[in-house]
Formats: sequence, C-alpha cells, structure tokens
Amino acid sequence: MKFIVSSTYLLKQLQILGGVINNSNTLPILDNFLFDLKQSELTVSASDLETTMSSVLEVDSDNEGTIAVPAKLLLEILRTFPEQPLTFVVEDNNTVEISSNHGKYALAYADGSEFPKSVELTNPSSTTIMGDVLATAINKTIFAAGNDDLRPVMSGVFFQFSPESLTFVATDAHKLVKYQRTDITASKVAEFIMPKKPLNLLKGILAGSETDVLIEYNESNAKFSFENTVLICRLIDGKYPNYEAVIPKENPNKLSISRTQILSSVRRVSIFSNKTTHQIRLKIAGAELNISAEDIDYSNKAEERLTCSYQGDDMQIGFNSRFLVEMLNNLTSDDVQLEMSLPNRAGILTPIDGLDEGEMVTMLVMPVMLNS
Repeated sequence: MKFIVSSTYLLKQLQILGGVINNSNTLPILDNFLFDLKQSELTVSASDLETTMSSVLEVDSDNEGTIAVPAKLLLEILRTFPEQPLTFVVEDNNTVEISSNHGKYALAYADGSEFPKSVELTNPSSTTIMGDVLATAINKTIFAAGNDDLRPVMSGVFFQFSPESLTFVATDAHKLVKYQRTDITASKVAEFIMPKKPLNLLKGILAGSETDVLIEYNESNAKFSFENTVLICRLIDGKYPNYEAVIPKENPNKLSISRTQILSSVRRVSIFSNKTTHQIRLKIAGAELNISAEDIDYSNKAEERLTCSYQGDDMQIGFNSRFLVEMLNNLTSDDVQLEMSLPNRAGILTPIDGLDEGEMVTMLVMPVMLNS
C-alpha cells in the first residue's frame, strides 16, 4: 500500500479529525486514525465510539488497503514539515514509512480491521441546512447547555424540526436559549438531543461556510454530511423538558437599552457582588435603570445609573450577573429588550436588531430572590 499526499493538506484534515479523539481511551485502537485507501481516494476516520468523523482526501495512488496509524505521533511530525509531497509506504514489518524531501520516518501501525465500524442509519429522515446557519445555531445555544451528569438530557442541544421552522434549544435550569429559523424547514416533524462534543466540532468546521450540510437522523443517531466530510454521532437518550411551559407569556414590563452599555455596566458592578451568589439588583423607574450590587461580608458595594426606554410599572428584580453577562455576550445586536412580569418570574432577553430575515433568538434568565 503506497500513496503520495501534500503535507499541509493532510495536516489540515487530520487536525479537524483529531478533535474527535479523547485523551484517554478505553480501547487502544481509538488512539489511531483509520486510513482506508481505495485508488486515489484516502478516507481517514477518527472515533471515540460515541462520535465518528471521516474525511475523503485526494491522494496520488493506485493501491488499496486499510491501516490504523497513531494519531498523536502522526500529527506531531506533520506539524514540523513545510509544504511538500509526502510518500507513505506500508512495509511488511508492521511499520508505515513516511518519506519527505529530507528524510524517512517509520511508525508502527495497527490492523485496520480492529477499528470500530461506523453506524449505518436505517430509514433516516433528513434536512439540508447551510453550514454557517448551523454553526450560528450551535454557537447561540450551546453555552446555555448544562454540565450535570445526573440530567444528561440537559447537557445537550435540543433540535426540533418541523415543516414550519427549525428550533434549537439549550438550558441548564438557570438560563435557557431558544434559537429559531422560520426561513428553513424540514419535511416532517422530528426532535432529538445532540451531545456537546460533536456540536463543538461542527461549529469549528462550519463557521462562515456556505456549503450545504445534509442532516440525517433516526431514533438513536444523527449524521452530518458536507463537502468531503461525514460526522456520525449517538444522540442523547431521553425526553427533553417542556421548555415552552417555563417561558412566561404575559410580560407587560419592557425595558430597551444599548447592549454594550448594559453589558459593561453589569460587568463593573458585579465585581462588587457576593462571590457565591453573584447577585445584582436591577431597579427600574421611569426612564432610569439603576444597577447595584453589594457584598455585605466585605462592605463592598457599587451602583450605576443608566438611561433606558421603559414601559411598565416600577420594579426591582435580582439576577445572577454571570448568566446575564454570558447572554449579553452571546448576542450581536446593538440594542436589547428585557421583558419582565414579576420579580419572581423569569426575564426574557431578546435582540432588537441585527437578525436575519426569519431568525429569532429568545433568552430566558431566572431571577434570584433579593434580600431586601
């Protein structure tokens, strides 16, 4: 088995696939890339059993064969090469020899047949979405997903597809984000929960990409195909909580303000808040928003006054500043609106501008009880 490939082209593809490989694997074979050569097409795969990703590379060859090559070692050596053709030759003594312009390097390989086979999806439903749109949907929601191993359904992003829209939801019970596109639809209703790891991989690859991504899914797995790459992952098992039930419908008190202004104000004031609760107080009266925080244990306190546009009754409400900062950071609009009903009901944060046609972002932040 022999093939010739460009060093930088191979490195670029392997760095993407390397994101799948865990630092510590239960099966030693998972520390390898699987090289499957068929004439001038080399399919390289990486897996952690839950997620498998493969890319097809164009190489110069007329051979066939399958081997598993140590990922860490191969990436380390490839990073040191300037752009040049590399020749890979599989020798009889269980090593693969790489020849560059200046030298030869031999590394031991494993039998490719030991590598776990990727899952075939039976009777999948499918939807096509532009790469950058999918990356944006992941980016806007994934930060709100939980990390609680006891509630695995909340540790992923909920995909909800219908003939009307595509909806992506993430929550950790303190904050919730719902990202919706009415300009893209699916042929039939489907819902599934995607784990974070494959989503982070997709987000990194697809940001800014105008390539179409074909999403196929069934009860247990999802498959994302685009350009020369395929990612298959196991879905999170279980039923997602009814998030619509927690979004308050009647919110008569509406506050509009510049996003950067409230963000920097909350950031500054929160430095003086209690280090365990991170509590800040929003006091709204007329066109004035008063943001304050106090750490009674250390006699630290801060207060800022901002002008805003407000319709509703005067009110005071407490929030965890870390969640508020995280949400405001994740929005890209110039102005935001915060809708509230009562001090003990969730506030709804939405961008006022900067959205595409058919794009909707709703963020829910749970209040914290104010100590009077």
